[in-house]
Formats: sequence, structure tokens, C-alpha cells
Amino acid sequence: MMLRLLLFAGLCLILACSNDDSDRGELRVYGSGDYNYNGYPPFVQKPVKCFYYIPPNAGPDSPVFMAVHGAGRNGAGLRNALIEEADQRGFIVLAPQFSVDYFPGSNAFNLANIFANGDNPSPQSLRPEEEQTFRVFDPLFLDFKNFVGTAESRYDIFGHSAGAQLVHRFVQFDPDAGFNRVISSAAGWYMVPDPQIDFPYGQGISPAAQVNPAHYFERLVYITVGEDDTDLHSFNLRHTLGADAQGLHRAERAAYFFERSQAIADSLSLDFRWSLHTAPATGHNSGGMARFSSRLLY
Repeated sequence: MMLRLLLFAGLCLILACSNDDSDRGELRVYGSGDYNYNGYPPFVQKPVKCFYYIPPNAGPDSPVFMAVHGAGRNGAGLRNALIEEADQRGFIVLAPQFSVDYFPGSNAFNLANIFANGDNPSPQSLRPEEEQTFRVFDPLFLDFKNFVGTAESRYDIFGHSAGAQLVHRFVQFDPDAGFNRVISSAAGWYMVPDPQIDFPYGQGISPAAQVNPAHYFERLVYITVGEDDTDLHSFNLRHTLGADAQGLHRAERAAYFFERSQAIADSLSLDFRWSLHTAPATGHNSGGMARFSSRLLY
């Protein structure tokens, strides 16, 4: 709660500063660059390197597209893949990079450090909420907002593959966070919003099971996958009983996740604002899926 209050106070201060830039119609920064962010107190010893691109036609009201890489941990590559789209559509790119040194393995990244071992969770091994990896997104955005001088109060967030696992868990664990829209692109497998299925394939045992489902089903969530992302032996594609129950490849699993989520929302008579989108003639390609996904929004 104290951390939330501090972030809110920071947002109010930044909004006040940003109004001056909005009046001038100019941002403080343009072009490409990068910097290390360690302003989130629980991660002060675990800096997140941030790659950004601000197109020449951007202004204080341009949307911010936070793009989260996959298992390759290549924030610069994902940022670069979006430059042409950003130039054409006028959005700002922010690509945080979670290094293997500070966020090692799939447990600290894909599974968001919810448990000491997310594949074998227990109530006793639950990590403190502030140590969950996705908790850095809001303060990171606020810091970037102040650095650039944008007047935007929310951000769109895209995650591909391993990053998609992180962001689709983000919306279920913290649906009241400061994002606008979420795009989960080509996750290898999913945490279905079902408390009857144990983490990591469902919400059971985890704090997400206690979140009001109306809060995440009413958020704008785009599930995207490539039409040709159908390789059963794709690199890092998990095959376990839990994963294969969702389908045998990423395209099947994306459809399963969407349809199962919709059925759960319908059974609870809840507003459901999630959607499924397939990228034509596209395989498991982070740049291609990032560009496709950005066109859905802008």
C-alpha cells in the first residue's frame, strides 16, 4: 500500500511537470537511446536497461508502446524492429531489457518471480508482492515519462513469447496497474484465469486466485499469434501435461487461452474485452509480431 501511495504521488508530480511540455508542444528527448533504470526500490540492485525511440513527429500526447522481449532478452533488437512503424504512426517505443544476470531463467522472467520455484509452487514459497517482476512496469513508465516529458498517463504494453507470459500474468495479478492496453504475443503456454488449475497453468495456489476477475476481464487485452507459429518442436516450446492440454503449438494454445478465458467470463456473466488476432503468414518472429501488434493499436 505504501509503495502504491508513493507511485501515485510520483505520478501527480510528473503530471504537473509534463503539462509545461504539453503547452510547448515539444518533448525533452527525440531519437534512439538507452539508459539503466534502478529507481524501483526492491530492484535497486537489479537495473533494467531501457531502450527507447521517439520519432521526430511525436509530441507530448503520443502513445507509449512498452515492448517486452522474449527469451533472447534483446531489448535493442525489439526497439529497432519498431522504428519504421513508430515513424509512420507516431508512437513512442520503450523496450525494457531484463538481463539474465538479474532476472535469471524462466522463473524470474516468464513466471514473474511469483514463487521461489514457479513450476513447483506452494504457499510457503510465495515471494513478496513487491518482488514480482512485473511490479517494475509502472514505476519504470513514470520514470520514462519524466525523462521524455510526455503527457500520457498510461502506457500500452506488448510482450512476445517469454515476454507474453510475463504480461498476461501481469494483467491477472495486477489489473489495476497503470497500463492502457495489453498485448500478449505468441506465448509458449498460458496461465488460464481458472483458480481450479494450479499455477503456473492456472491461478490456483497463487494470489491471482483472489483477484476479482471482473477487473482483468474488463481490461483491453489482445492475444496475438502468428498464423504459421505451428512448429511442435519450436525452440523453448514446453511440452508437459499442463502445457499440452492447451494445444500442441503456439497457435493452438493462443486460441485455447482466449476461448477458455471467454467461457470463464461468460459463466460469471462478466464483461469480456479480450480479443484474439492472428498475424497472416507469420511464424514465431518477435519483430514481425511487434509490428503487427502495433498496427492493431495505432
